[in-house]
Amino acid sequence: MSQLIDSNAWQNLINLQDKYQKTSIKDLFDNDPDRANRYSFQLDDLMIDLSKNLINQEIVDNLIKLAESANLSQSIESFFKGDKLNYTENRPALHFLLRDLSQSPFILDGLDLKLKVNQVLDRMKDFSQKINQSELFGCSGKVIKNIVNIGIGGSDLGPESVYLALSDYANPRLVIRFISNIDYDNFYTVLKDLDPAETIFLISSKTFSTDETIANALSAKAWLSQALGPDSFKDHLFAITANPDQAHQFGISTDHIFEFWDWVGGRYSVCSAIGLIIMISIGWSNFHEFLTGFYQVDQHFKTTPLVTNVPVLLALISIWYHNFWNYRTEAIIPYSYHLSLLPAYLQQAVMESNGKNVNKNGQVVDYLTSPVVWGQSGTNAQHAFFQLYHQGTEIVPVDFIGFMSSTYDDSKHRSKLLANMLAQAQALAFGRTDQVTDMNRQFFGNRPSNIFLAKSLSPKALGQIIGLYEAKIFCQGIIWQINSFDQYGVELGKVLAGQIENGLNASNHHFDFDSSTNLLLNYIQKK
Repeated sequence: MSQLIDSNAWQNLINLQDKYQKTSIKDLFDNDPDRANRYSFQLDDLMIDLSKNLINQEIVDNLIKLAESANLSQSIESFFKGDKLNYTENRPALHFLLRDLSQSPFILDGLDLKLKVNQVLDRMKDFSQKINQSELFGCSGKVIKNIVNIGIGGSDLGPESVYLALSDYANPRLVIRFISNIDYDNFYTVLKDLDPAETIFLISSKTFSTDETIANALSAKAWLSQALGPDSFKDHLFAITANPDQAHQFGISTDHIFEFWDWVGGRYSVCSAIGLIIMISIGWSNFHEFLTGFYQVDQHFKTTPLVTNVPVLLALISIWYHNFWNYRTEAIIPYSYHLSLLPAYLQQAVMESNGKNVNKNGQVVDYLTSPVVWGQSGTNAQHAFFQLYHQGTEIVPVDFIGFMSSTYDDSKHRSKLLANMLAQAQALAFGRTDQVTDMNRQFFGNRPSNIFLAKSLSPKALGQIIGLYEAKIFCQGIIWQINSFDQYGVELGKVLAGQIENGLNASNHHFDFDSSTNLLLNYIQKK
């Protein structure tokens, strides 16, 4: 048995789960008239309601003891000091610096990293303004109006989901597109109606060696060269990377390279130069508001006691369900068309960060780590899988995200949308069993949820929401004693893909893989 499971804090929570196994959310509300106020929190314009959870003060107190036994407060302090919490790669995780709006320097190993961050932000600002003012020209003298981001993972999901979320703030003159999939259909579909002379590519890759990104970047170079001439790509390719030397070797000039650093994980990089396409689209002032939302959450996370620290509570409630109630998945349901990609973005943030089975001591863990995260925008989700949420045998804690107004507001639509979100949370929590004789129509309820409610889907509100999830992920990693900042799990498949690609391109039909892979390779080659 591991040290974590053997701890008094863990064992006490096991006993509490047994004690409250037959207590319902309805019971908790009936026994505490002030419950809604007690478990609701305000962060600027964002309200977070945690009251529809299977928690009370005794449970919260013991969850806080679990966090204290994991030295969570000290780890938060170490994080913001720049200690090397990414211990497998021997480096810090400093993405909070990307949105640190204070005037304080941040000195690490004799270097002021805040100065470097601000220098890149200034370059991004100048570049985005140049495009928005129609002052950037391609090799043939045409004004650039098409911006295509090539990336994958955090270099794609982050910027694309944020761009879609904030598209109401976008410059309508610009065409913003994204290429991520190695499938050439993605590449062709994105570019088929664009004029190469009016198009630039932002090649976004931390290492500038990611196979899918480089393959698409080479295709972009060929597309430009075929249309505009062999050297035309030099005016139309830009790199965003932590490996500028590799980008330069690819043929991208130094003044076309926007740098970020190895202490920024890809899934935490949207506030770095990886977010350049967002800044181009929505402008510097709105991007600054986006950073402000993150900064406000970072300050709350850094300075607030654990018992009222919202991301800490979100993490602990998630652990309560996942490790003690055996709820294996969590859902993120934004009631906003513009947030349709947010569940996918947060899937990566959560599961790539905490999908680990080895602890900080190099031992295989004997407890669950990351839950599976999934979701879809409401109200579409209600007609897809909410049947399972309400009456299925799997209980899925849900995060509902809603907004009280929107850019194109029709009061009837907005009231219907908000009513649906609130009704779903209410139905999940309290169900319906009275005066129902048909068991098929009974809803037993007692299914937990959180509600995030903001005035509008503003850049600042979006930064706050994403910032809360980032901090939640951090807390869970600390308590589970795993490294939330590496991702070795994605590497083996890439190595094998290279070997199998060689097999696909080989002239012989004699493969030395497993029998299933050999069979499939032969089948593909014969076709």
